[in-house]
Amino acid sequence: MVLLHVKRGDESQFLLQAPGSTELEELTVQVARVYNGRLKVQRLCSEMEELAEHGIFLPPNMQGLTDDQIEELKLKDEWGEKCIPSGGSVFKKDDIGRRNGQAPNEKMKQVLKKTIEEAKAIISKKQVEASVCVTVEMVKDALDQLRGAVMIVYPMGLPPYDPIRMEFENKEDLSGTQAGLSVIKESQAQLWWAAKELRRTKKLADYVGKNEKTKIIVKIQQVRTWFNMSVFFVICLQTDKNLQR
Repeated sequence: MVLLHVKRGDESQFLLQAPGSTELEELTVQVARVYNGRLKVQRLCSEMEELAEHGIFLPPNMQGLTDDQIEELKLKDEWGEKCIPSGGSVFKKDDIGRRNGQAPNEKMKQVLKKTIEEAKAIISKKQVEASVCVTVEMVKDALDQLRGAVMIVYPMGLPPYDPIRMEFENKEDLSGTQAGLSVIKESQAQLWWAAKELRRTKKLADYVGKNEKTKIIVKIQQVRTWFNMSVFFVICLQTDKNLQR
């Protein structure tokens, strides 16, 4: 099995194994799926930490408003009345105004926290140092663990607009966010090794040979579209003009 050390830019991401006979179309999709799956786990862990501390998401029309404003506008959090954590809630105000402040009790909070740490460990970049490969199945297992913990604490489910539920249902909207910029579409993913693109029409062995004990560093990136290159050219042109002033 060829060992691939996957990086994004110069930043180490994960290890993955594949036979030299693997079609690069299949391998590129697999690498992109693990890469994007790890990002999803990270986003979920971040939101679930907030869930443990401050309860469920407020309706979009109530977020960021003060209690007086909510009362004046006669707004009501109907999902907040349905989504009560197991064992009851403990009030802990969300100063950002995104969540309703009805946090899980300490026991349920620890269920979420422990699962978050376990999921983070599965997809951690430290797995590279430990020579542990990350697979699509391992990412799926991390997601299943997180889903299970949420179901234990909130057996009735979460509001349809809660980002955690949206992530689990693959309905997350990352447009206009920094997180969205990190995601690489599987159809637009490219793998590079030794300054060469690993073209999808070939096999891995076409580049690395038939030695199954080979270890290579591959970089994943998104195909540079005409639009992206145009934006890049405009930015460079503007920068050059500024330097000439």
